[in-house]
Amino acid sequence: MSKPLYQIQALQQKYGPRTVLDVNALEVRENEILALVGPSGAGKSTLLRLLNFIEPPSVGTLVFRDQDVSAVAPLELRRQVTTVFQRPLLLRGTVVENIAFGLRLRGAHVNANVSAMLERVGLEKMAHAPARKLSGGEMQRVALARALVIEPRVLLLDEPTANLDPYNVTLIEEIVREQNKTRGVTVVVVTHNIFQAKRLAQRVGLLLNGQLIEIADAAAFFNAPQDPRTAAFVRGEIVY
Repeated sequence: MSKPLYQIQALQQKYGPRTVLDVNALEVRENEILALVGPSGAGKSTLLRLLNFIEPPSVGTLVFRDQDVSAVAPLELRRQVTTVFQRPLLLRGTVVENIAFGLRLRGAHVNANVSAMLERVGLEKMAHAPARKLSGGEMQRVALARALVIEPRVLLLDEPTANLDPYNVTLIEEIVREQNKTRGVTVVVVTHNIFQAKRLAQRVGLLLNGQLIEIADAAAFFNAPQDPRTAAFVRGEIVY
């Protein structure tokens, strides 16, 4: 079993008087693909923001690579984690300028990795096209390429293929699997799509009303859930 990359203990996230996340314990293992599923408002995206150090938890402990980052994460740790959101946040400029943005921000030279990543996401012929003029699927591939070209240790995906056509869904999932297998990138993917969770993840966790109801290896999660709420979700009886 891989060692834990993240460790969460007694973690809560509150916005005013409302507690939107209340997770007693969770580990994210190194080199795994972990899918977090659950209906809208379950706390999935909030948990992802904590894992990306966008905001600190209100209560509890968050450990990353054996360092307590509950209050603040050092820059060298923050740079090991990147997120691709459901709606790609692209800058003005060309496709290649967007993909190279993270490297430039780090003071790194734009190198052959950018060209290789352009080719991998199937956009080499559109390198100099305005990024914001692309289709939704193409824009999401730009966002994924920009995240991966900096060679992160952790890739966080927030509904990365929602509303995309089957071609783009398949390509993005292939790239995610490839990065996990060949580079050992740890992936946490938030998705409403239980079929995507089945295809991608080694482990799956269910969040409901901000609580982690169950987490298990994918086969056990889908075929032999221990909690009746998980069974109901897998059967489609809980509205996504």
